[in-house]
Amino acid sequence: MNKQSDQNIDLMRARLQEMQKDYMIISSITSAFAEITDKKHFSIVLNQSFKNEFQFNEVLILTARDNKQEIFYSSLITDKPDNNHYNSPDIYFEQCLQSSEPVIFYLKDFSEKKTSVPPYFIDAKKTGMHMAIGFCLPPVGDHKNVIFLFYKSITEFNDRLERILRGISTQLSITIRNTFFSEKLDDFKIPAASSHEDSEKSPKSKQVDKKGFHGIIGDSEAMQRIYQQISQVASSPSSVIIYGETGTGKELIAQAIHELSSSSHHSMVRINCASIPAHLIESELFGHEKGSFTGATEQRKGKFEQAYDSTIFLDEIGELPLALQGKLLRVLQEKEIERIGGNKIIKVNARIIAATNRRLEEEVTKGNFRSDLFYRLNVFPIYLPALRDRREDIPLLAHYFLEKLNLKTGKKIKGFAQKAMHAMVENTWPGNIRELENMIERSILTAKDGMIRKMDLPKLFEQITADQDFQIKTLCEVEREHILKTVEKCNGRIFGPQGAALLLGLPPTTLISKMQKLGIQKEHYFNKGDNR
Repeated sequence: MNKQSDQNIDLMRARLQEMQKDYMIISSITSAFAEITDKKHFSIVLNQSFKNEFQFNEVLILTARDNKQEIFYSSLITDKPDNNHYNSPDIYFEQCLQSSEPVIFYLKDFSEKKTSVPPYFIDAKKTGMHMAIGFCLPPVGDHKNVIFLFYKSITEFNDRLERILRGISTQLSITIRNTFFSEKLDDFKIPAASSHEDSEKSPKSKQVDKKGFHGIIGDSEAMQRIYQQISQVASSPSSVIIYGETGTGKELIAQAIHELSSSSHHSMVRINCASIPAHLIESELFGHEKGSFTGATEQRKGKFEQAYDSTIFLDEIGELPLALQGKLLRVLQEKEIERIGGNKIIKVNARIIAATNRRLEEEVTKGNFRSDLFYRLNVFPIYLPALRDRREDIPLLAHYFLEKLNLKTGKKIKGFAQKAMHAMVENTWPGNIRELENMIERSILTAKDGMIRKMDLPKLFEQITADQDFQIKTLCEVEREHILKTVEKCNGRIFGPQGAALLLGLPPTTLISKMQKLGIQKEHYFNKGDNR
């Protein structure tokens, strides 16, 4: 009896060890895929850690979107390298989509003479492959993906391999979609300083560029970092908070995150916490029952209920009344609400993206914002640069708005004179992108011919001096800027004789502590110097 019991314990221990090992493999490969930002990096991960586990000879990934199929990635040698697009998904792709298990294909059964046989199976057969295993990845948004693993010999695809593949499949699907859009972004890019004449020569690229990265226009280093952050956080359910001045495009960032998330098939729900009176905002967020207050003539669902399995965007979160912050915290913690006038607990499931033009750390210090809510929201902060901090994007934005506003106004303005463009680039734009768009619209309406020759900028900013440009800043803002510039000058070094700590006269540990409190992260300074 004891011997049998010992054997059972040993067997259970072996199974637990195997499960733990599988979990570590899944975690390792998933983390590697989550860090991918381009096709080259994707290929490296696919052919190293992923290939080491599944021991395939060749791999191919098909993706379908809007009922059109294309090869996202292939290691196969093909006679027709440009033949990557198909008008509609083929029957073998559809077979994998319909199957809940891996589908095995024996390539000897496929003949080149059959028109129904896709070219990738023929290419695989020509290169000595004997077997293919097709597996449908979880759909993300409107993307449907199938991965084919090709083997030169007949191989058993056992339960363990299937379990590992299922474990990484969601992240793999999200990475495929993010990389797909990242490639599209690269196609959209045109030099920020390109002339109007150049853009006229390439109407196709100009038309595509209008859409930018999910509606976000900009090619500067600052915006490339923002795009990378969007790609990093989009696939997770984590809360995001976007910091930025008025008019910098915080809602566009939120929309891009939503579009790249797994809930993109639902609409993002928006609410501006500053535009709704304090006595109505609770009803807007959480809903109310009929008769719960004067004017409540019918039951109404709140924004959180409307955003079930989707994203809710809380703009100007810093304006939320203190009394409501506790109720919002409960939603974040318990994932449940009660409508006004109701006694029923309603479960909610919404990913929260918040935005503010305030420094919430300071609002917490002043007692205007709850610290516990701040820490719940501040999981993944994104700091959106002001337009004056990415002036190289202004020509690109100007041409984008010119095309957009020509359609709105019915005008046919061809471009900007050099003097007008120079004035736009040199302006400080306190209202940021929104102000730039408004000024271009005004200039289109007042233009006397087919060219904007002068920007009618406000006199206050047209001849601005260093004294006039002075901005009142808090000590925290001044300290943050000073530390950031010093660390950038030291190429990211904190310690040592050439480190920022020595220049600032601080112990390195004290400097690191200050940087953490001020929200200074590595991506803020590891982009201008050496990537050490």
